[in-house]
Amino acid sequence: MKVKEQLGLVLKASRKLNLVSVEKINTVLEDIASAAIENTAFILQENAKDLSRMDPADPKHDRLMLTAERIKGIASDISNVASLPSPLARVLSQTTRPNGLQIKKITVPFGVIGIIYEARPNVTFDVFSLCLKSGNACVLKGGSDAGDSNIAIVKVIREVLRKHELDENILSLLPNDREATNELLHAHGLVDLIIPRGSQSLINFVRENSTIPVIETGAGICHTYFDEFGDAAKGQAIVNNAKTRRPSVCNALDCLIIHEKRLNDLPELTKLLPESNVVIYADEKAYPALEGKYPSRLLEHATGESFGTEFLSYKMSVKTVSDLDEALDHIALYSSKHSEAIVSENVVALEIFRKSVDAAAVYCNASTAFTDGAQFGLGAEIGISTQKLHARGPMALEELTSYKWIIEGDGQIRQK
Repeated sequence: MKVKEQLGLVLKASRKLNLVSVEKINTVLEDIASAAIENTAFILQENAKDLSRMDPADPKHDRLMLTAERIKGIASDISNVASLPSPLARVLSQTTRPNGLQIKKITVPFGVIGIIYEARPNVTFDVFSLCLKSGNACVLKGGSDAGDSNIAIVKVIREVLRKHELDENILSLLPNDREATNELLHAHGLVDLIIPRGSQSLINFVRENSTIPVIETGAGICHTYFDEFGDAAKGQAIVNNAKTRRPSVCNALDCLIIHEKRLNDLPELTKLLPESNVVIYADEKAYPALEGKYPSRLLEHATGESFGTEFLSYKMSVKTVSDLDEALDHIALYSSKHSEAIVSENVVALEIFRKSVDAAAVYCNASTAFTDGAQFGLGAEIGISTQKLHARGPMALEELTSYKWIIEGDGQIRQK
């Protein structure tokens, strides 16, 4: 089937979806969560095919890998989405005009949402659950790295849709080739919105080539600033968690910024990192503070490329600053506006940081690892937006809706 024909079926199915009750959607989501667990062996079998084609040293390998435990987590997120209130038909405003017209502004689905993503098969489940709950049909364009995994997951979901007599075309997976991507980016009248998830190069490509509105879910170049008044115990735990919990995800720590008066605490702040073999690229002031106290095999001198880099692996840089202003300048220069953190017990420093840092998520004395839809109580996420138009930060149900005006009258006509 040609891509345009495939998209036409999705558009037709999206119109039917508007008439499906919230109760039925919730039941379908719960059944998909159960089906994910019941089909764990099949999904892992297909995921293993994808993994066999990727070098385990590739940072994307961890993103690609599914496990029984991760599938349980995915199923739990789907159930969480089912339990959330519907974002649809919410009255945003209403008024009665002097002529008797009753005007309401209510939330509605976008219609058809296209998602372009790389080696992250969990996205297939997450995206569909959020789109279904928000009344949107979705078109998935996954990367070839996760081809077998995505096909398997879509098969599991579509079996549940058929069981509930829903049009299976509310979920459509496009071929892996570049031509399909090009057609999706120019599918006027068939697709309402494009959301890219993946590397900065993918996001840039979509933004520069799409003639359909795009919401960017940007790369995460994340900093943590350890202030002159930071608590070393908190800092150690935060730095270790933000860097090592899952280094291949976009909320992982890339650069530790430290006040020069606290360089003596740097060995303590990085004490747990060698357990995960974290390579540190230290600047000219930080290097001597770590030399002899951090494993030499894991300690290197920073270069210009060490800053402004999303490592997606067990690597990070250390930047020394003389004050809060210099830290803010460094973040402003290199931040991707994703997630930024400060560790400080000084209320003035915390307030300045909160107000000054331009990022979707700003943390005070907490790990950037929390930038996640589920952690924010959103059930799951379709991506983390680093732009400011329409949506910012973890995007979930509310961000997948638009609105329309409903005007109810009793024969009114407009006079000249």
